[in-house]
Amino acid sequence: MAEKTPLTKRYEFVLLFDVENGNPNGDPDAGNLPRIDPETGCGLVTDVSLKRKVRNYVELAQGEQDSYAIYVKEAAVLNNLNKEAFLHNPDIELKENKPDKMAAKKREDQQTLARWMCDKYYDIRAFGAVMTTGVNCGQVRGPVQFSFARSIDPISPMDVTITRMAVTNEKDAEKERTMGRKSIVPYGLYKMEGFISAPLANQTNFGEEDLELLWSSLINMFDHDRSASRGKMSAQKLIVFEHDSKLGNAPAHKLFKLVQVRRKPEVDIPRAFEDYEVEILSASEGVRILEKL
Repeated sequence: MAEKTPLTKRYEFVLLFDVENGNPNGDPDAGNLPRIDPETGCGLVTDVSLKRKVRNYVELAQGEQDSYAIYVKEAAVLNNLNKEAFLHNPDIELKENKPDKMAAKKREDQQTLARWMCDKYYDIRAFGAVMTTGVNCGQVRGPVQFSFARSIDPISPMDVTITRMAVTNEKDAEKERTMGRKSIVPYGLYKMEGFISAPLANQTNFGEEDLELLWSSLINMFDHDRSASRGKMSAQKLIVFEHDSKLGNAPAHKLFKLVQVRRKPEVDIPRAFEDYEVEILSASEGVRILEKL
């Protein structure tokens, strides 16, 4: 597999996205209601939900090209994918070799398997993976990590009644219609913070080409993730902090505070991105601020 152009800089980023009349991330433990912080009333979207959208976009944009396959996807049998690494490295000495249990004996062979998986799968070299489920390809710590997204203001989830003219069972055929419910957020602006470690990226072969694809994914992922339940979701701003060095020139938490998002004073109930003002303060020396969107 082709070597990537190594990352030489640390990055942090802030993604602002919004939802209009939709459910950005339902909670299965709460009847699929929009996730919410019970103490503040602010909406939440999990990191894994956003990573799923990135994976889906990369799969659409790159197909099954070498080094851009997706490891964690619908109906994937992970142990079968792990076995491919052993098949492509037949010289590895095995400690265990059973249909559902395979492991390399030597540490350098374990690293070879993990590197092969990183080279093939975009999401492994970006987000990492635990590949020790029987067929053991090791664990990879990913250089790209997301925080939970949190809404700027408290959200007000609504339960909306909907009707359907068709019925599911023959015994209900005499009914004129069946009833259902869906939960929506009328409007919410969310802020997600992300981190990219250059030293970890060099370990997984996550390169400059992968980084550009990540920016493209964050900007475009909602346009290819439409559904009746999610309403209108849109990426509104992507602000990137680029350090001058691998280890970084300023603490991440201080950089995130430079992005200030406030509801405009004259707005009582926000219903659009234009109801907010975004101010980006000056960064410290050694950090450049890039607006990708």
